[in-house]
Amino acid sequence: MDRRSVLQSIPALALLGAASTAQPAGDAVYELRMYSVYPGKLNAVLDRFRFHSLSLFERHGMRNIAYWTVIDPIGKQPSLVYILAHASRAAAEVSWKAFEADPEWQKVRDASEAQGELVSDIQSVFMKSLEFSPHPAL
Repeated sequence: MDRRSVLQSIPALALLGAASTAQPAGDAVYELRMYSVYPGKLNAVLDRFRFHSLSLFERHGMRNIAYWTVIDPIGKQPSLVYILAHASRAAAEVSWKAFEADPEWQKVRDASEAQGELVSDIQSVFMKSLEFSPHPAL
């Protein structure tokens, strides 16, 4: 068997290594989260994520995949959208409970909301990547 045949027989993910992609394996799931932010509060929300939430998520077993702001939100449409990866749906539940109970998160949340709440609505959707998805990490 020549080198080309051997390389073609190895799945691409095996060549890249699982750690180098955002593709969750096995029971892993993605969580799409969408936040509707009160007018004038987006920068405060972004600062809270930038300086606190991302590292707290990682501490509690949630992997940050990507974050976006909506360019032209209409009405109560979300203005912040992000994706996390979890080892499983059950792991996501455990991680979120631990995150909510974390004294550091509670302190950050309370300080950032001293002048009022920042987020009016949070939507969460759990997703499973399909094997034919060309860009599982977007």
